[in-house]
Amino acid sequence: MNSLKTGFLLTLLTLLMVGMGSAIGGSSGAMIAFAIAAGMNFFTYWNSDKIVLRMYKAEEAEPGTALYEIVEKLARRGGLPMPKVYVIPSDSPNAFATGRNPENAAVAATRGILNLLSREELEGVMAHELAHVANRDTLVGTVAATFAGAISMIASMMQWAAIFGGRGGDGQRGNVVGGLLIAFLAPVAASLIQMAVSRSREFMADAKGAELCGNPLSLAGALNKLQQGVARRPMDDARPATAHMFIVNPLSGGSSMAKLFSTHPPMEERIARLRNMAGRQRG
Repeated sequence: MNSLKTGFLLTLLTLLMVGMGSAIGGSSGAMIAFAIAAGMNFFTYWNSDKIVLRMYKAEEAEPGTALYEIVEKLARRGGLPMPKVYVIPSDSPNAFATGRNPENAAVAATRGILNLLSREELEGVMAHELAHVANRDTLVGTVAATFAGAISMIASMMQWAAIFGGRGGDGQRGNVVGGLLIAFLAPVAASLIQMAVSRSREFMADAKGAELCGNPLSLAGALNKLQQGVARRPMDDARPATAHMFIVNPLSGGSSMAKLFSTHPPMEERIARLRNMAGRQRG
C-alpha cells in the first residue's frame, strides 16, 4: 500500500512541477521541469534521508551511548535491522525516523529530547519511530519533504519574477497577480504532504510503539512532556515541509489555520488512546 502511495505522491508532485515550469517558460519550461522532476524522482528515492539529516545537521551517535543502546534493544526486540542513530544539535525536544526501507533506515533525536525525558520515556519515543520504520512510513515522508521544499523554492522564484515583470512562457508577458497566485502553491505542496502522511499513521505508530517498548504510559508521558517542551522551545529552524516527520509538530505558533492543516492528531487524543491501551493491558 505504501508503495502505491509513494508512486501516487511522486506523480502528483511531478505534475505540479511541470505546471509550474510551464507557467515560467511555456512548453520549453514544462519540458525542463519534467526533466528536473524525473531526476529528482530517482535522486530522492536513494538520497532523501541523507538530505533531511543534513538539513538538521544531524551527527551520528556512537555505539555505547544511551540513545544507541535504547535503539539497539528495541530493534532487536522488534526483529528490525539496526538503523543508524543520529543526534540533532537542537534544544527543542523532538525526534523523527527516515529512510527508504527498514534495511536503510535512520532515527534521529534532538539534544533537547535527550535532556528532557527519562530513559523509559525515551524508549517510548524511539519505539514510536521504529514503528514508522516497520510500517514503511518513512519513504513517503522523506520523498514528500524533499519535493515540497523544491516546489516552494520554485514558487518563490515565480513570485519574484512576477513582481519584477518577468515574461511568461511562449512570449506572453507575466503579470503580478498571476505570479503572486503561485504563492499558494507552497500550501498546496504542504497539503499534498498531509494527504500522504495521514493522522491515522501517527495513531498506528503510537500503538505499535507502545507494544514494542512494553509500556504505553511511558510513551504517553513522553508525548505530554514533548507537547509542553516544544511549546516552550519550538524548533525555530524547522522547515514546514518536514514538520510531519517529527513525533510532535516542531513549528511554533498555533493558529487555527495551522491546526486545520496539521499532520499530527490532537495530542490529547493520542495520550488518551495510550492510557486506554494501558488500562486494557492491566485488565
